[in-house]
Amino acid sequence: MFRVINGRTADDAWQEVACAFRNGDGVSVQASRNGPTREILHAAISVSDPRQRWVVSRNPPINIAFALAEIVWIMAGRNDSVFLNYFNRGLPKYCGNGPIYHGAYGHRLRKQLKVDQLVRAYQVLKKNPESRQVVLQVWDGTVDLPKADGQPSSEDIPCNVVAMVKVRDDALEWTQIMRSNDVFRGLPYNFVQFTTMQEIVAGWLGLSPGTYNQLSDSLHVYEQDLNQMESAQPVPMNKNTDLFALSKNEFDLVFGELEKQSNAVIDQTISTESLVEQVKKCNLPAAYRNVLCVLCAEGARKRKHVNRIHEIMACCTNPGYLHLYDRWLSRFRSDS
Repeated sequence: MFRVINGRTADDAWQEVACAFRNGDGVSVQASRNGPTREILHAAISVSDPRQRWVVSRNPPINIAFALAEIVWIMAGRNDSVFLNYFNRGLPKYCGNGPIYHGAYGHRLRKQLKVDQLVRAYQVLKKNPESRQVVLQVWDGTVDLPKADGQPSSEDIPCNVVAMVKVRDDALEWTQIMRSNDVFRGLPYNFVQFTTMQEIVAGWLGLSPGTYNQLSDSLHVYEQDLNQMESAQPVPMNKNTDLFALSKNEFDLVFGELEKQSNAVIDQTISTESLVEQVKKCNLPAAYRNVLCVLCAEGARKRKHVNRIHEIMACCTNPGYLHLYDRWLSRFRSDS
C-alpha cells in the first residue's frame, strides 16, 4: 500500500518524511551497494504549492548554488560533468569520474531519444490540453538495466524514471516517478529540479503550475545520514518570490543568455571582478538574474574572494535565495 505524504511546501513535505523515519512506522532496514539504509516502500508525496520548492530544514543546509546550477544544466539538455562538478566537488563520488554523466536528466529528456520531449509536451498540450498521453521518459532500459550478473551498467543510473504531465483546471499537474529516492541527499534537490521544470513548461503554455506529485518506490535514507536527518528542526523560510514562467519564445532567448553567463562562472580565467560586473549589468528577468547572482556569488567564494559575495548578493531580489545562500555559507563559517 502507499505511504501518503502531503505538504503545502516542499519543506513541509520533507519534514513529514523526516518525521516518518523518526517514528519508524513502516520503515524497514534494507541493504544496498553503498551500505545499509532505512526504507519506506511505495511513498506518494504531494506538494500543493510547488513554487515553494526549497527544503530549508535539512541540516546541514543544502547547496543552493548546486541546485540552481542543476536547473541550468538540465534545461540546457547537457550531460557534461565539468559544469556540475564545479558546484559540487563530491558529485564524482556518486556518479563517476568521466567527462559525461550517463544518467543526465536534461540530456535524456531533450536529446537522447532524438526528440525534445519538453518541447513535444508543450506542442501537444497547447493543441490538445485534454491529452493523457504526455509521458516524459528518462529511463532507457537498453543502457540502464543491470547486467546479467546483477552488476550496475553504470555508476550513474537515473533515479527518475518518467514524468507524466496533464492540464487540469487551467494548471499543469506534474507526477514524477522515481525508482529510488534518497531522502537526505536527493529529495531536496529533486523538488527543485522538477517543480522548476513544471513551472517553466506551465509558463510556455500560459498556465499556472498545479500540484507536484512524486511516487518514490524506494524512499530511503542511508544509516550514516540518519542521525543528521532525525535531528532536523523546522526553520522559518523566507518566501520564494520568483516566477520562472515565460512564453516559449521569450524563455529560449532568456535562458540562452543565462546559460552563457553561467558558463563564465566556472571559467577560472574570468576574474571575480568580472563576475561582479556581470551581475550588476545583467538585464535578465528577475527570476533568471537571481539565479545568476547565486552562481556568481559561489564563483566568488570558490575564487576565495568572500569579501565580494555581499556585493553580488545585494543584486539578488529573492529573499528566499538570500536566506538559503546565507545558510549555505554558514557551513564554511563554522569550519573557519
